[in-house]
Amino acid sequence: MGWGPAVLAITLSLGTAVWAQAPSAPAATPPSAPAAQAPYLAAPPAPQPLMVDPLPPADPKDFTIATPKVETVNSFLNQVWGYDSSRLWRVMAIQPTQAPGVTKVIVYITSKDPNAKPQAIVLYITPDGKHIIDGPSLVSFSATPYAETRDLLKVRANGAARGATSKDLMMVEFADLQCPFCKVAQATIDQIVKDFPLAHVVFQQFPLVDIHPSAFKAAAYGVCTQKQSDAAFFKYAAGVYETQEGLTPTTDDTLLRAAAMRAGLDGDAIATCAKTQATKDVVNAYIKLAADADINQKPILVVNGRPISLGVSYEMIKQLIVFQAQLDGVATGAAANILAPPAPPPPTLSTLPK
Repeated sequence: MGWGPAVLAITLSLGTAVWAQAPSAPAATPPSAPAAQAPYLAAPPAPQPLMVDPLPPADPKDFTIATPKVETVNSFLNQVWGYDSSRLWRVMAIQPTQAPGVTKVIVYITSKDPNAKPQAIVLYITPDGKHIIDGPSLVSFSATPYAETRDLLKVRANGAARGATSKDLMMVEFADLQCPFCKVAQATIDQIVKDFPLAHVVFQQFPLVDIHPSAFKAAAYGVCTQKQSDAAFFKYAAGVYETQEGLTPTTDDTLLRAAAMRAGLDGDAIATCAKTQATKDVVNAYIKLAADADINQKPILVVNGRPISLGVSYEMIKQLIVFQAQLDGVATGAAANILAPPAPPPPTLSTLPK
């Protein structure tokens, strides 16, 4: 469920992916009257010429297996690419492979740039029809690929939260208190909380214990501070990030206790709580949640199930948040000046002349 920013090479990358219009189905359909094809391409009072289809038509003979349907592939790609109106695609083939049950889907992609050249990508779908094979990883595949992760996090992401109480627009930040990139990302999260007042923003601890030796203990202290209040946790987290460079297995108790005290808490009581098995079980549950949500990088923000790298530009993050909210039909509360004006709806390739 979900994926990081390096999915399917550059084609499904969260950092560089751009919108695609829904490709035509393999079977040809009679063209509509010119006025009904794409009226938004006409700029009053003088109509503009119809866009020339930059992609070759699909051959029905290249569709030799019943599932997945073209509509499902289109919906999947629209969910992934739909936030930028410059990308165009067409499903060209859906075929079986020599591997039992594995399906090959060929998609041609290009952009509206007049100098762009069509490129082919190949998606391999697992026998259960629910995943795309992406190197060593599996990517959720369905018409709504983010829905399962969204529902999972609504139930199990119980870290400290800010913003709205409603989870209609739920943003879950997976972060590690010893991760330097997570420290830098906090300014971005603070801005998101301000810019999207209807968002429920959760700090979900995900200690990467293999490379950060004090991360698990920092998370345990965090569990105990959150028991006091979410506000206390955020003060504690800010204190940990301030002294993050000094965290070592020999100094971490002192620094973490001090961070708890700066949050207005009893440092000794928090330290005692952090050592209990019950607290360690909570931290292990946090790690398990990240694995179940297929979170394999940090820092990352998961917006209604859609993972967004916090390493991309803030403008890109905003664009992705707004697009995902539109897909889900929920409000963001963002002021008009926060959002870039929406691009006009692009023509679908099925309406363009062949």
